[in-house]
Amino acid sequence: QVQLVESGGGLVRAGDSLRLSCTASGMTFHWRAMGWYRQAPGKDREFVAGIGWRANDKQYTDSVKGRFTVSRDNAKNTTYLQMSSLKPEDTATYLCAAACRQYVTPNTYELWGQGTQVTVSS
Repeated sequence: QVQLVESGGGLVRAGDSLRLSCTASGMTFHWRAMGWYRQAPGKDREFVAGIGWRANDKQYTDSVKGRFTVSRDNAKNTTYLQMSSLKPEDTATYLCAAACRQYVTPNTYELWGQGTQVTVSS
């Protein structure tokens, strides 16, 4: 059974940090690019960060550059999103996604997790 399971969300204050994790099963994790998206109520789903099969291939949306770091541990089939200096506008459900490509490429994510809620209070 193919599965992506996110964890690590929670309620924090502005300026705090959180680390999200996404563990994959039932798929060949190590050659897939992995992505993090987020969706706030009433808004479209937004790409946050992506990491290619080679961890030096990383991309971020402008609003999180310098604050968020994406990483992966292929031995654990897990990708991480380290979030620092959190802002209220970061509040959203964060979803992990697995791509059908090795490199971070738009619109190639085919497998999705259920999401984990991140709420940042001011």
